Amino acid sequence: MSDPGPRPTIRLDKWLWQARFVKSRTLAAALVSGGHVRVNANRTDKPGARVGPGDTLTFPQGHEIRVVRILAPGDRRGPATEARTLYEDLTPIKEIPLENPRYEGNGRPTKKDRRQIGRLNKPPLE
Repeated sequence: MSDPGPRPTIRLDKWLWQARFVKSRTLAAALVSGGHVRVNANRTDKPGARVGPGDTLTFPQGHEIRVVRILAPGDRRGPATEARTLYEDLTPIKEIPLENPRYEGNGRPTKKDRRQIGRLNKPPLE
């Protein structure tokens, strides 16, 4: 039986940057150093932690919590279409209500109502 060799790995901060989850390596390192990233359900604060195919990452992105499974370590920060091949998105899809919100009474919606409308009109992350 032949040994396939060591599993290809890459630094966590570099992978987050190459997969286009953050705009720079500095921001990726800050995200990891802040203890906001979990690798296989274990919190890590080491930007140099090694990750590879099969690892599952959980981290915040905007107002969402992203869960992704790494499929490939990647060689470069290429276009978004190439970056999408590096991972499988496991984030649960939120159901967006199809109806417009209704207001009791007449007139202008309150500030709270306007905030809720803004949340409903945001496009989902891809």
